[in-house]
Amino acid sequence: MYTTQWKNAKGPLFVFHDGPPYANGNLHMGWDCHGLPIENKALQELGQDSSNTPAGTIREAAHTTAKREIASQKEQFQHFGIMADWSHESTYRTLDPAYELRQLRIFQKMVEKGLIYRHYRPVHYSPSSRSALAEAELVYKDDHVSHSVYVTFEVDKKVPIKNSFLQELVSTTPSVKLLVWTTTPWTLTANMGIAVHPEMTYSIIRCSGEDSYVGIIAQERVAPLRDLLGTMEIIDEVQGMIIIIIFSLDNHSVTGSDLVDIAYIPIFAPLAPTTTSLKIIPASHVTSESGTGLVHCAPAHGAEDYHAFLALGLVSTSKKILCHVNEGKFTKEVADVVGESAVSLTGKEVLNDGSRSIVELLKQVGALIKIQRIKHRYPYDWKTDKPIIVTATSQWFADLEGIKDNALRALEDVSFFPPQSRNRLESFICSRSEWCISRQRVWGVPIPALHRLDSDRAVLDAASLDHIISVIEKKGIEHWWNGPIDDFIPPALREGGRAPAETWRKGTDTMDVWFDSGTSWSMLGEAGFEKGRKHLADVCLEGSDQHRGWFQSQLLTAISSAPADAPGVSPYGTLITHGMVLDQAGKKMSKSLGNIISPLTIVLGGKDQKREPVYGADVLRLWAATVEYWRDMSIGPTVLAQVAESLRKIRNSARFMLGSVGDNTSFQRVPREELGLAERYVMHELYTLEQTALEGYSSYNFPKVINSLTNFANITLSSLYLDITKDCLYANSLASPERRAVVNVLEQALTTMTSVFAPVLPHLAEEIHNNRNPDGTSVFMTPWKPLSSEWKDDQAAKDMAELLRVRGVVLLLLERARGNKSAAVDTSSQHQRLLKSSLEAEVDIILPEGADSTNLGALLQREGEFSSPIDELCTEIYSENFLKTLFIVSDASITDEGSLGTSSPEWLFTETLTIPDPLHTINVLAAGPTPHQLMMNSVPDATTL
Repeated sequence: MYTTQWKNAKGPLFVFHDGPPYANGNLHMGWDCHGLPIENKALQELGQDSSNTPAGTIREAAHTTAKREIASQKEQFQHFGIMADWSHESTYRTLDPAYELRQLRIFQKMVEKGLIYRHYRPVHYSPSSRSALAEAELVYKDDHVSHSVYVTFEVDKKVPIKNSFLQELVSTTPSVKLLVWTTTPWTLTANMGIAVHPEMTYSIIRCSGEDSYVGIIAQERVAPLRDLLGTMEIIDEVQGMIIIIIFSLDNHSVTGSDLVDIAYIPIFAPLAPTTTSLKIIPASHVTSESGTGLVHCAPAHGAEDYHAFLALGLVSTSKKILCHVNEGKFTKEVADVVGESAVSLTGKEVLNDGSRSIVELLKQVGALIKIQRIKHRYPYDWKTDKPIIVTATSQWFADLEGIKDNALRALEDVSFFPPQSRNRLESFICSRSEWCISRQRVWGVPIPALHRLDSDRAVLDAASLDHIISVIEKKGIEHWWNGPIDDFIPPALREGGRAPAETWRKGTDTMDVWFDSGTSWSMLGEAGFEKGRKHLADVCLEGSDQHRGWFQSQLLTAISSAPADAPGVSPYGTLITHGMVLDQAGKKMSKSLGNIISPLTIVLGGKDQKREPVYGADVLRLWAATVEYWRDMSIGPTVLAQVAESLRKIRNSARFMLGSVGDNTSFQRVPREELGLAERYVMHELYTLEQTALEGYSSYNFPKVINSLTNFANITLSSLYLDITKDCLYANSLASPERRAVVNVLEQALTTMTSVFAPVLPHLAEEIHNNRNPDGTSVFMTPWKPLSSEWKDDQAAKDMAELLRVRGVVLLLLERARGNKSAAVDTSSQHQRLLKSSLEAEVDIILPEGADSTNLGALLQREGEFSSPIDELCTEIYSENFLKTLFIVSDASITDEGSLGTSSPEWLFTETLTIPDPLHTINVLAAGPTPHQLMMNSVPDATTL
C-alpha cells in the first residue's frame, strides 16, 4: 500500500524522520544498532564479561544480536498498522556500510574545520558502562547519599610566606592547618592544590581537644561549623557574633589573596614521605555557601579544578595531571602517594570499598576531623542508572563553542510542538561548549586515529582520513579492527627503514552513539529529498529526553559539517516532542515494579486473555491519538477498556450508517435547499468536524481531532440524529424523499468520518471501505475530498441549539414520567409505570402572548408546522411536524393558553422555559395520550431553567 501511494502521490513531498530505536529487545516505541545496550545484551548472551572477552568476539556477537533484534522489531512494527515499506532496501540501519561511510565523511568535514581535538582532561566516566559519557547522557538524582569528610592539611613551615602577619603566625605556632571539606574522599590521593576565593575573608581559629591546633577557615563558615570544630577559646567578637580568633579581625583579618601561594604538606605525606609541597591557588568558583571556604583541588576529578589549574598554567591538555584511577578503580600508581598502604586501595572501586579505605588512611595519618553523611544531587549514567565519577582520560571532543550560535540561528526557522519544547532544546545547546564524542567500547564506528607507539601522539587530519576512509570503503569497517596497520598508514606518515607496525597503532575508541544516530539526516539528502526543500525532514519525532540527545546531535552534526561559506540549516523543519508512558497509577514503568505493558500484548493479547484481552492495533492507535502525548501519559487495563469502549461507539455509529446506506448508491439525492433543519444541522456539524480534523492533523494536535470525532459520533449522531430518524429509516419507502434526505446525510457522514479517522483507525476505515467498495481497492487509494463550504450553516446550528434546549426540557419531563408511579391524575393507576415508551406521550408547548415574535417562538411555530418550507410538491414529506420527530413523541403542538381543549390527561408533567430579549416564559407540557384540557390554575409550580 505504501508503494502504491508513493507511486501515485501527486502532492508535495512530506518527509517524516522518526528516531531510530535501539535494536536490543522488543519494541519500546531506522534502527540504532551500535552502542552499549546492544554490546551489553550480546555479552549477556555470551555469558561473559567485556574485560576478559576478545573485542572481535564481542563485535561479532553484537552484530548478530542487532540483526536478530531488527528482524524481530520489524515483525512487531507490522502489527501496529504502520504504513511503510519494510523491505531491506527501504529501511536503514546504523550498521549498514553505506551509513557508516556517510558518518565518517561527516566526521571528516568536522576534522577539516578544526572542530575535533583530543585532550587529557576530566570527563564524566561511568564505571558501570566502562566508558566516558557526554553531559547529555547523564541524569541527576537529588537523593544520592555521599559520605563526606572534613580533613586538615598542614601548612609547610619550611616555605616562606609573603604576608608578614601569616609568616609570624606559622613561625610561632606549633601547628597551622587548612580545613577542607569534600564529598569525594577518594579524590584526595590526586590532590594538587587547595583553592581559596581571593576576595573572601578568612578567620584564624584555635581548636581545643586531644590535638589542639590553629586552623584557617572562611569567616562566614565559622558559625555554621561550631559543633564540628569542638571546644574553642573565645578571644574576640565581630559584628555581634561570637567567633574564635587569635587576633582581632579588625586589625588582622586576612583575605584569600593573602593565603595564595602558602605551601602545605600533602595529606598522605606520613605514608609516603616527600620533599615536595603543594600550594594554595586563587579560584573564583570557591564560595562560602557550604564547606569551609577552602576547596580541595584534584584537576583529574573536577572540571572547575581543571580549568582553574589550566588558566594558571599548572596543567596542560596532555598527561600532566595526577590521577590514580582507571575504569573506576584505584591503580597501582596510587603507591606514589600512599606508599605501601596502596595494597589497601589497588583494584578497589572508588565509589565503594576504595572510598572507605581512603577514610581509614585519613584516620591513620590524623587528618580526619569528621565523617558526615549527606544527601545531595549527583549525576548518574542514564543507561545503567548507576552513579558516575569524574576522572581524567584522553578523549576526543567536538568544539561546539564556535558553532552553537549558528545552531541557535538555524532553530529560528524550526517549528516546535509543543511550543515550550523550544526553550528546552535551546538551553541545552547554549550550555554546551564541547561534546565528548569518544567512547571506550568495542561495538561501534571507530574514531580512525593513528597513534605513535613511542609517545601516544594521535594523528587525525584530513589527509590521514582521506586515506583511511578510502580503505574502509573498499574493505569494510571491520577491516579497521582486524586488518594490518600497514593498510592505514598514508605515505606521508611512513618512515623509511621502519615497518608501520613498529611506529604506529590504530585507535580503539568508538564514536558516541548520538553521533551515529545524529548523522541520520545525511541519508535523506542522498535519497534526493533535498531538491527544492529547505529542510531535509519536515518532521522529527522523539521523546522529551532527546532534547539532550538525538534532536541536538542531528542539529550539531549538520551545522558542524556545513560548508564554511554557507549558513547552517537545520535538518528538520518541525520537532514534535512526546512525553513518557507511565502505568495506570502514574508511575514510571520498570521491570522491578512489574508494571511494564508491551504494545504487542495490547494488540495480540496476553497469556491470560481475561486479564489481557486482544484489543487490536486500532485500540492502541486510538489511545495514542487520544492522549495529550506532549505530556507524560498513562496506560493500563482501565484506560484501555475506556479506549476500547470509545472505539466500539464509533464502530457502532459507522455500522448503523453502513446498514442504512447499504449498496444503494443510485438513489436520487436531495438538494441542500430541500433538506430539513436536522439534516442541515448535521451537515454543518460534519463540516465543522472535518475542518477541525484538517487543522488538528496539520498542527499534530491529534487529541483535538479525536475529541471532535467522538463528540460528533456519540452526541450529534448516536444520541440525536440516528435516534430521531430511526422510524423514518425503518418505515418509509426507499424512494421516499424524507428517507432519501436522511440517507443522503448518513452517506456523506460515513464518507467524511472514514476519511477523518482513517489515519488513526486504518483497520476500521479499511473494513468500511471494503464493505462499500468490494472491488479490492483500499481506502488509502481514495483521495480525501473535503466538503464544500456551502455546508457551513451557522443559522442551522443556532436554530438547533435553541430547539435542543427545548428538547432537553421535554426529555426531562419524559424521564420523570418513566420513573414516577405516584403522580398520575388517575389514582387507580399510581402503582403502574406512567410511561414505557416516549411515543405514548404528547407534548404541548404553550406560547404566551407576544412570545411568537421572539426568535425561539417563531422557530417553534415554523418547525411545529412544517420541517422545511419548501414547495407544495414536498409538503407531503413534512406533513408531520419536525418537533414531533425531534422529541420522539406521538404528537407535538404549539398552542396558546386558551386553545388546549377540555379533555383530561392520564398524567401530566410541566416545566417552564425562559426566553430572553424580551423576557417570556414558555410552558412545556408532557402528557399521556388521552385528549385533555388543562386549566391554568391546575398547572403545578414551575421551575425556571
